[in-house]
Amino acid sequence: MQTPLRGLARSLTALPAPVWCAAVLFLCIGLTSGVILPFLALWAEHSAQVPARYVGTLLACYSAGELLATPFLGGIADRRGRRPVLIVSMLGVGLGFALLPACHGVAWVALTLLGIGIFESVLHPTVFTVIADVVPPSRSRQAFAIARSFDSVGHIAGPALGTLLVARAPGMVFYAAASASLLGAMVAWAWLAETRPAVVQAEDDEEETLSSLLPAFRDRHLALLLLGLLCLEICAGWVPSVLPLYSHDSGMLSVGEVGALFTYGAALVAVLQLVTARRFARISGARLVLLSTLMLVLAFAAMLLVHGVAGLVIGMTLLSCNQMVLGPLVPATISALAPAQQRARYMAAASVSNDLQDSLGPAIGTFLYGTSPRLPWLLGIPLATLAGAFLSRRLRHGRPAVPAPASATHSV
Repeated sequence: MQTPLRGLARSLTALPAPVWCAAVLFLCIGLTSGVILPFLALWAEHSAQVPARYVGTLLACYSAGELLATPFLGGIADRRGRRPVLIVSMLGVGLGFALLPACHGVAWVALTLLGIGIFESVLHPTVFTVIADVVPPSRSRQAFAIARSFDSVGHIAGPALGTLLVARAPGMVFYAAASASLLGAMVAWAWLAETRPAVVQAEDDEEETLSSLLPAFRDRHLALLLLGLLCLEICAGWVPSVLPLYSHDSGMLSVGEVGALFTYGAALVAVLQLVTARRFARISGARLVLLSTLMLVLAFAAMLLVHGVAGLVIGMTLLSCNQMVLGPLVPATISALAPAQQRARYMAAASVSNDLQDSLGPAIGTFLYGTSPRLPWLLGIPLATLAGAFLSRRLRHGRPAVPAPASATHSV
């Protein structure tokens, strides 16, 4: 009799090699950001002679580079191929981080971070596109769950490695981040075969304009899906942005204990993501959205109603479960909507939504917290419920997926 774990192992080993290459790339990406982001502000103020009042604006340059470049460059892999885009982008990120220790002053650090963000803008959508190119629709959630698991492992190992290195010299974390990114470029060069469908390679080049590279501007169904997802993810972003302030100001957790709580949340995703994806493989996307929304609402309720550290742990556990359910569903849904010749562009549209969430979520959450410490949780319950219901309805009643041409890789 086949056990669940044995069945999971057999299904994983049957996945195409590009999926595993993509997973390793996500590990490198997660390690790159994980090893450096917790210490970037400290280095900027104490080693790069950046005044404290500019540190926050400076850090925004990193995400601003991604947000500004993704609409224009996110779909370039549809024209130039997945493999060269990944190699060049990871080389650019690696070299940028290697240059940062030599930068001093606001202007040079800002320009370097902006450049790193521009190179990084194509990473996530292109790696997701590699998976979508080679995996049939029935297994796409599982394949994307593997990518998320490897990314979570990188985000766990990165801060731990960074803590060891920063004790010796703050600049060493940049060389570690550069090494991880350059390793990813080597993996893509040595292991990844080009996955762009032949029908795409045969097409005439089309003008790279904002409207052609960002299909959300002309695909109404995709735009509405991304709008619902953005609202839901903004609410979810209030937990990681507000929880450190909430727990510290209330005296429940020290700074180190807050870090341990977030490590616990990332570890849950890394360990249980694949099991969750397999367990929910036959459940429709609309129902999964409702399930993930319920978990998020319960997380807010736990912050409100369960006092002490127990409420924080329950909230973080439910947020991790929310991300385990919703995370693989998003790229799988975008892949199902995209024609073969526009997969990278559709993934780029989703990436823009994610970048907006990373910017707006913390800003709105901390503003609400400054108004009242309980306000993010009180508003989060009705807003997340409305956003989840809207997104579920769009998935249930939206247009059918775009069929792929016969010569291209299958799409839903």
